[in-house]
Amino acid sequence: MSRDSLEVETTGETVGEAKWQALRELERLQPGIDKASVRFQVVSEGERGLLGVGYTPARVIARVEDDMVVSVPPVGAEAAEARLLVARIVAALGLRCRVDVAEDEETVTLMCVGADLGVFIGRHGQTIDAVQYLVNAIAFRRWPKRRLVIVDASGYRARREATLGALAVRNAEHVLATGVPVELEPMSSMERKIIHLRLQDSRGIETASEGLEPNRHVVIRPAST
Repeated sequence: MSRDSLEVETTGETVGEAKWQALRELERLQPGIDKASVRFQVVSEGERGLLGVGYTPARVIARVEDDMVVSVPPVGAEAAEARLLVARIVAALGLRCRVDVAEDEETVTLMCVGADLGVFIGRHGQTIDAVQYLVNAIAFRRWPKRRLVIVDASGYRARREATLGALAVRNAEHVLATGVPVELEPMSSMERKIIHLRLQDSRGIETASEGLEPNRHVVIRPAST
């Protein structure tokens, strides 16, 4: 590691593998590094031996200037693993962002902070929900104690929850006024849960999830007597 920058040199069977190893090593040395700020120098692209026997490994140097290093509170190994996975997905999408982590005994929250994260969020949060599902599936298999992993981007989840809450109230009022059930658009299980919880104490109406994925949706109807 140089005096003026955070720097590592790594090898791999391919350049891509060498870069991935470099990102892992940088994350170990300085948790919280903005992966998009890493600059790579390809020293060698590697070479396979004759008839595929033996090879010269690819070699890269990865460097982050001191003013790009982010100082964050230390987190546990599990949270660091989750952050690294999300950072890898973000990088694969060609996006630039920082992944901040907060954790307690029950939850690990990964907040992606950056500009133009609409691709990562996806339509109605489909992409970010898929990423969250993947990270939770990995955590469930590998972590000794199961904790919920929440993947967020620039406060998207709070904004979406507020939007869904307002949608639920507006349609509940319509059902009470007309007596006619309302079918909402298809939503993820997480978003349907927000609707159900928002209206669970409302008098005169009831909610139910109907249909099959990916078209499962919430129906708001007058309460049965």
